[in-house]
Amino acid sequence: MSVLTIDIRNVMPFLGPTCLPRFQEEIITCHRELTGRNGKGNDFLGWIDLPIAQDKQMLHRIEEDASRVRDIAEVLVVIGIGGSYLGSRAVIEALTDPFAPLKGKPEYPAVVYAGENLSEDYHASLLGLLDKKDYCVVVISKSGTTTEPAVAFRQVKQHLEKKYGKENIAGRVIAITDASKGALKKMADTEHYRTYVIPDDVGGRYSVLTPVGLLPIAVAGYNITALLDGAAKMREISLASADCNRNPSAMYATIRNILYRNGKCIEVMVSYEPSLLYFTEWWKQLYGESEGKEGKGIFPAGVTFTSDLHSMGQYLQQGMRILFETVISIGEPKLALRIPSDNENLDGLNFLSGKRMSEVNRMAELGTMLAHVDGGVPNIRIGIPALNEENLGQLIYFFEFACALSGYALGVNPFDQPGVEAYKKNMFALLGKPGFEKETEKLRNRI
Repeated sequence: MSVLTIDIRNVMPFLGPTCLPRFQEEIITCHRELTGRNGKGNDFLGWIDLPIAQDKQMLHRIEEDASRVRDIAEVLVVIGIGGSYLGSRAVIEALTDPFAPLKGKPEYPAVVYAGENLSEDYHASLLGLLDKKDYCVVVISKSGTTTEPAVAFRQVKQHLEKKYGKENIAGRVIAITDASKGALKKMADTEHYRTYVIPDDVGGRYSVLTPVGLLPIAVAGYNITALLDGAAKMREISLASADCNRNPSAMYATIRNILYRNGKCIEVMVSYEPSLLYFTEWWKQLYGESEGKEGKGIFPAGVTFTSDLHSMGQYLQQGMRILFETVISIGEPKLALRIPSDNENLDGLNFLSGKRMSEVNRMAELGTMLAHVDGGVPNIRIGIPALNEENLGQLIYFFEFACALSGYALGVNPFDQPGVEAYKKNMFALLGKPGFEKETEKLRNRI
């Protein structure tokens, strides 16, 4: 049974009574294409069965490797970009105490990230940190030649060799890569790194429930079995029916496509928990890369309230009416904190005395949703009872399945990303990569 709920009451005034029934047949067709595996990109549907198809022996090996890393490392460096790191980071940061590093020696290694940018300052600072810490590395790349993670791994590998000796680093590096080919696979075999496979039929942005996401999450001390169990529950619901009233993924895909066809071309993901910042980043990649092609697609943006109400709130309330909001609502916080009374009451807030912070946050959530609806912004509310592994597993699979349905409703292939190659070709040409000489000359005349 799903614990995830979808509330569309704040959307219905913008749709009219016949929109949902009229779109239902279309989403049934999309669901049939997806579950029948005969739609666009059907060679990348391995993610559908990941929650129930993971080999128990592999999961046991992940747990063993995670335990070994915890024994020898204070820091785990995850090297990857896009789907190679966003999924694990989304889960880890959603569950981790934001002030844990300030509370003394942590029980589990701190997880840090590299290769998701090309900032010299960032990576130099990382190497400075690693000078002082015992660490291990998880490097994630299908090919091993993606520029950002490849450059980062070259830097970190050299640092490992200097710090521990070339002959001693094999036990500190785990490569997650192709089963049989590619630069990283070749290096891992030569250097005797432990390896895990990125399945051929799972794209990067759908890979959080493979070793790509599961290994870092396990190292951080979280229950990957519960994560998969939650995803499995949502998988069962998502596959069983295309009826919007029984399948929350179908409802979400339906509503956002109806809104899109009515001129709402920007979707703003809203959370009221700062720990969900990277969940929003994961969602942005999932939907932006899946839908943004052929001149189509809803532009995914994200905010964290209430802080962003003091920066983006004015536009959301009264700007162009081309957007809608999807709110992730968390039922119960992990910790309890009440607002104290103050004898002077100079701030006039004694009316809040004794109330939990979560109650104030919830009223801010509800009040903001109503204000934005009154301002012409439809709201979809996605609710889970609490932030834990099982609920996050449900949420991840919910968004993945809905994304696939939504892509089919748009008429695009939600599993490819041809547009991301354009910047790479220009970058290689400007850097003077062999074979790009003609392009180099053309580009330099433009800059």
